[in-house]
Amino acid sequence: MRIVIRYFFRALRLILTPVVLLWEKLTTPKGIARTPEAQRHIDAQTAAMALYQFKSCPFCIKVRRELARLSLTIELRDAQHDAQHRAALQQGGGKPQVPCLRLQDEQGSEQWLYESDAIIQLLRSRFDTAA
Repeated sequence: MRIVIRYFFRALRLILTPVVLLWEKLTTPKGIARTPEAQRHIDAQTAAMALYQFKSCPFCIKVRRELARLSLTIELRDAQHDAQHRAALQQGGGKPQVPCLRLQDEQGSEQWLYESDAIIQLLRSRFDTAA
C-alpha cells in the first residue's frame, strides 16, 4: 500500500509541477523601474544574498514573485536537485527547509532567514521605495 501511495503522489507532482510553473510565469509582476545607478546600488546590496529554494515550491514561488516585483538580483540556489546547495543549507541554516535567504554582512557573518513571509517583509523593508 505504501508503494501505491508513493507513486500516486509522484504522479500528482509530475502533473502539477508544470501547471504551477506556468502559473508563476503568467502571474509574475513587473519590476520596479529604477535609474541605472540606483539599480547598480541595489545590486551591490543584494550581491551577498542567496535564496535557497525548490523550483515548484509554492512558498518559494511567492518569494521569487516578490524578488521580481522589487527588481532584485539575488542568486537562486536549487536545494532540491543540487546536493552542494542542500548541504550548505543544512550546515549553515541548521535545517533543509526552503525558502531560506542567506544574508552575509561586510564582516563575513551569515544570517539564515526562513519563512517566506519573513523573507518578503525583510526585502520590502530594505528595498521597496513605495513603502
